[in-house]
Amino acid sequence: MPVSLDFEPSTSHPSGVADRSRRDSAAAGREPDASWITIGLVNNMPDSALSATERQFVALLAAAAGTTRVRLRSYALPDVPRSERGREYVRRSCSPVEELWGTPLDAVIVTGTEPRSRDLRDEPYWPSLTQLFAWAEKNTRSAIWSCLAAHAAVLHLDGIERRPLEDKRFGVFECAVAADALTAGLPRRIRMPHSRWNELPEERLVAAGYRALTRSPGAGVDAFVRKGPSLFLFFQGHPEYEAETLMLEYRRDVKRFLNGERATYPAMPREYFDDRTSEMLSIVRDRALGGRREEAVHELEMALGRAAPTNRWQPAAVRLYRNWLGHLAAQKAGGAAQADALVQRCA
Repeated sequence: MPVSLDFEPSTSHPSGVADRSRRDSAAAGREPDASWITIGLVNNMPDSALSATERQFVALLAAAAGTTRVRLRSYALPDVPRSERGREYVRRSCSPVEELWGTPLDAVIVTGTEPRSRDLRDEPYWPSLTQLFAWAEKNTRSAIWSCLAAHAAVLHLDGIERRPLEDKRFGVFECAVAADALTAGLPRRIRMPHSRWNELPEERLVAAGYRALTRSPGAGVDAFVRKGPSLFLFFQGHPEYEAETLMLEYRRDVKRFLNGERATYPAMPREYFDDRTSEMLSIVRDRALGGRREEAVHELEMALGRAAPTNRWQPAAVRLYRNWLGHLAAQKAGGAAQADALVQRCA
């Protein structure tokens, strides 16, 4: 079932996969349709990833929806630092978060961004994000918190601080799956991509009442849940990633080293590239570390141009999101049934 993206643009917005699927409708003032699952996407990603992130979530929700009709509405926090190009994209493609507070939604999906402060509470968008946490708990049936948004949520809700890693946790990791309604239909082990510099201590999550759904010896907790007035689902990994996303992140990080923007050469993503590509990229690394950086730029592009990574996590990602949409549909149907029963008792 296609996913409808609702937005009332102030100007014509740029062409793209997501734009072609948009419906010209006044999203903010419309009452929710009982036959649709309405989800808000609060896209906080850096400017270069805004469009790709929206596309990834649209594609994942569309693959997971089946016969469920899903309406997605894009929002943006006002305090995330952006270039003029990023601000223009937000103006054209996202509604202000202030409109979210008065919009009836079934759920929200909230992405992370690259932090600029060691303490997340020092980020300029922290007040808006904490308001979003409180609003989602009272006004949605469920919420998904992705990567940095997951770290920020557990910090605000339960004071659980993330721990810095010695190196970037980067690649595709095999995870064991715990039995739960949200993991129904998954095999006992799945693969999931990760890309982060911090982690949440599992022992503190468990002590605070969170439950790990998927975890890995190499990546730690992958997905976990907090049950309350709204079901909060957290991902340290990235089930929404496309096949080439890790490759593009690696390319960006290598170029940052070659341009002098970072001091160390990045490690390749684990269990991601084929042997031939890994061998070619190792040669690029050795030459770059030997001072031949101009050659390395060309050779990097040549090696990645021949790479053909596969999306081995997509079946698991689709199943997780299908189960989540099923939870939303069941909650919505249950709420409608209870309302009908109340009307009949009062008649």
